[in-house]
Amino acid sequence: MGSMSWAKAEDGCALARLSGRLTIDDVATLAADLAATPPAAPGLVIDLAGVTAIDTAGAWAVNSTAMLWQAAGHSARITGAAPAIDRLVQSLQAPPPPMPVRPDPGNPVLARVARVGAALIHQARNIGAFLAFLGQTLQVLGGTLTGRRRLRWHAVVHQAEAVGVNALGIIALLLFLVGLVVAQQGAVQLRQFGAEVFTVNLIGRATTRELGILLTAIMVAGRSGSAFAAQIGSMKLNQEVDALKTIGLDPIEVLVVPRVIACSLMLLGLAFYGGLWALVGGGLFAWVDLKMPPSAYVTRLQEVIMMSDFVVGMIKAPVFGFIIALMGCFQGMQVTGNAESVGQRTTQAVVEAIFVVIVFDAFFAVFFSTLGYN
Repeated sequence: MGSMSWAKAEDGCALARLSGRLTIDDVATLAADLAATPPAAPGLVIDLAGVTAIDTAGAWAVNSTAMLWQAAGHSARITGAAPAIDRLVQSLQAPPPPMPVRPDPGNPVLARVARVGAALIHQARNIGAFLAFLGQTLQVLGGTLTGRRRLRWHAVVHQAEAVGVNALGIIALLLFLVGLVVAQQGAVQLRQFGAEVFTVNLIGRATTRELGILLTAIMVAGRSGSAFAAQIGSMKLNQEVDALKTIGLDPIEVLVVPRVIACSLMLLGLAFYGGLWALVGGGLFAWVDLKMPPSAYVTRLQEVIMMSDFVVGMIKAPVFGFIIALMGCFQGMQVTGNAESVGQRTTQAVVEAIFVVIVFDAFFAVFFSTLGYN
């Protein structure tokens, strides 16, 4: 419990001696006692020599009294405080920090142009880094295929299992459902013209030439492309990639080339496998809804599916696999800073891989149509 007594200082000022504990419980009494200072005094001296403990509320009451006297044109000072108490009192005397001033946004049109320019510069640098990475990968891959560099078979087999074998279930389910949906929607539209029999043509050519390989590539991009980016990105954060360079190993040879080879080869097999399941799904619908026996369905497929459709699909598959692996590994190599960068680069790898796959699919469609393989 704090207490206060009045006296007269040597210079005639009113002397308020405070003692004991000046805490929040005593603020009301303390403020009332300080307000009763003799008004005829020319100034005020607050002596804190006898104060044993003080908190923010007590220090605020002391400082408020001193500022009131100063505002009235009198002198006011605080003396005798112990070092710890003096620090708290002095801290409350400091003026509050100025409120942050919102910067002038300037011309919104110029700000928008600046953001667009910064984005373009970032994308240009990103493209340059990707082209450099592509050149390094092709150089190492060429040396590996010609025998001048070591092919790490264990890594290739491990990645092939992760990309291909472990994806058989989800690819089969996805393409089976796609074949079923394509057959159902095609039959609904063709039934208006009494041409349900051509549903088989739609299933056969669409899944063999386009949908089968494209949807398989998209699934692999979301499943394995993201895994490549996350794995290599985590290694970058843990400085494992730098450790490979330190011991004289090329990260492109150790990490990238096995994934590129495995993804290219496995997507070739997955595209054929997924196409078969799409035909199975379409055949099930034709059997149940169109009352077409499986033998007639298979015979009809043999008539409508041209060898060029199969060849075109098999040509696109390894190219799409190469793109997916390359995008995933490139984004993984770009990881810097913290774990948040891993998530950002993983997302970017999937988005860019799917985008580039669709662009190349459109290119192949125009290219083979130009050559007459319609």
